[in-house]
Amino acid sequence: MKNADIVIIGAGISGAVLAERYAQLGKKVLIIEKRDHIAGNCYDYIDENGILVSKYGAHLFHTNEEDVWEYVNQFANWYPWEHKVIAQVDGQLVPIPVNITTVNKLFGTNITTEPEMKNWLDENRLPIDAPKDGREAALNKVGQVLYEKMFRHYTKKQWDKYPEELDASVLDRIPVRTNYDDRYFSDKHQALPVGGYTKLFEGILNHPNIEVLLNTDYFDVKDEVTGYDKLFYTGPVDRYFEFKHSLTEKLEYRSINFVSETVDAEFYQENSVVNYPGEEVGFTRIIEYKHFGGQKSDKTTIVKEYTTDVGDPYYPVPNPKNQHIYEKYKAEADALIDVYFVGRLANYKYFNMDQAFKNALELFYSLENEVIAGQSKKEELI
Repeated sequence: MKNADIVIIGAGISGAVLAERYAQLGKKVLIIEKRDHIAGNCYDYIDENGILVSKYGAHLFHTNEEDVWEYVNQFANWYPWEHKVIAQVDGQLVPIPVNITTVNKLFGTNITTEPEMKNWLDENRLPIDAPKDGREAALNKVGQVLYEKMFRHYTKKQWDKYPEELDASVLDRIPVRTNYDDRYFSDKHQALPVGGYTKLFEGILNHPNIEVLLNTDYFDVKDEVTGYDKLFYTGPVDRYFEFKHSLTEKLEYRSINFVSETVDAEFYQENSVVNYPGEEVGFTRIIEYKHFGGQKSDKTTIVKEYTTDVGDPYYPVPNPKNQHIYEKYKAEADALIDVYFVGRLANYKYFNMDQAFKNALELFYSLENEVIAGQSKKEELI
């Protein structure tokens, strides 16, 4: 195994950011990646139809964090993209987040102003001061009818658990608008990288101090990985500890089965993402990548997403049982010296993309603040 000052397990957001930062400090960095590509779940490529598609589902970058926006702009050009989602409900396509248009189409109302929409929500929602689970969080936001139509069964398909089996935080993220705004996000910066995310990661990792070892499972070579100053682990936390606390209760993750289809038509659907919250189909949504970036092709590629317990872990499942198991692993992780756990799977916590960038940057600066300050002072003296 090659010698390095910094060893990083995983070439996704967290691993790439830490590699780039340490390389800039003059450290020799080795990334060990199990897959045959960089960029983690953000990996995208040109498919047989000449369309840029994401292998692991659409990734939409949005942030209010100026330092994160400044950071990612060092490594790629970005074009504005305000993401919009529609859902098929009662045979109609309606906007998500719930807004005036959603309510008018589903209930035949004629709401036109924000006060009217606020009044409708107040009449239909079930006020709950401190929701204790996902069901109460949704009822508190939109009420019983919209909850049943748009969130209850979708949640079951996505998590294999009904909302009452999940933390309130899961459905508390549901955005609800009292106007006509149909953007899924409202952040100041909403954009996609020109040429795709893989090119962004190529830019981040383009440094002579960084070496990436692909097709290599860290656990197959861990006995050879020695002599480093620090090791950063971005994989599933329970895998690192050989599942020692999951013998009776397994730490749960959700995976996704992506089913790709070529359609001999210019477009298949009117929007990049259409959600299917009902029980009539088994998939959660259909993504048509051709919509992103105004791509041109005689045919189009659609991807149906089916969530599953089998396959690469994508999402931690937030509920009290899993949190209790995770805390045991966290105690083990905190006791290690010069080994750091970072990212969604290692921290067993859902991160948006910008949060993953922010989390890795904050970890780096918390560990290396004195070194960075020393270098800055030295530069001032020269």
